[in-house]
Amino acid sequence: MPAERLKDTTPMGLFARLLGKNIDEHAEVRPLWHAIVAVARTPRWYSELGVADTVPGRFDAVALVMALVLLRMEREPELSAKAILLTELFVTDMDAQLRETGLGDMVVGKHVSKLMGALGGRMDAMRGALSGEEPMAAALERNVTLNAGAAGLAAEMRALADLLDTCDAAGLLAGRIAP
Repeated sequence: MPAERLKDTTPMGLFARLLGKNIDEHAEVRPLWHAIVAVARTPRWYSELGVADTVPGRFDAVALVMALVLLRMEREPELSAKAILLTELFVTDMDAQLRETGLGDMVVGKHVSKLMGALGGRMDAMRGALSGEEPMAAALERNVTLNAGAAGLAAEMRALADLLDTCDAAGLLAGRIAP
């Protein structure tokens, strides 16, 4: 039986397992996850704003957007449980991406742990930059694989953070985060 179906211990979850129905625990945050990936894949980030169009650069872009979204979610108690589900989707996607590159079961977990650490580092860097502890461009230069300076990307990150601040919980979960 898939692990996802074993997690739900509510009476409805038990009933669903007995009937063999899959319940997507992540359904509520899946639109947000897809929006995060779509924003991170914005061609302009790579062609104009200096993010390297490489595997590390693309990961950096996803991690940056994810970090900003998680920072937004942590400021609203109603979204804290949803942030956990969103992070699980991030892990699931990163795991799948690593497996596609040919990594085996023995090393995938270690790589996913490193990616989670990188996400935490991006969150700390963005938290510091948004609070004014350091310039956004400096935080980005330390945390993003760039082909050029970070000034344009810094403005883009500020604009995205401002947009996220205007989103209500329902809009955020629906993935309405594109500028």
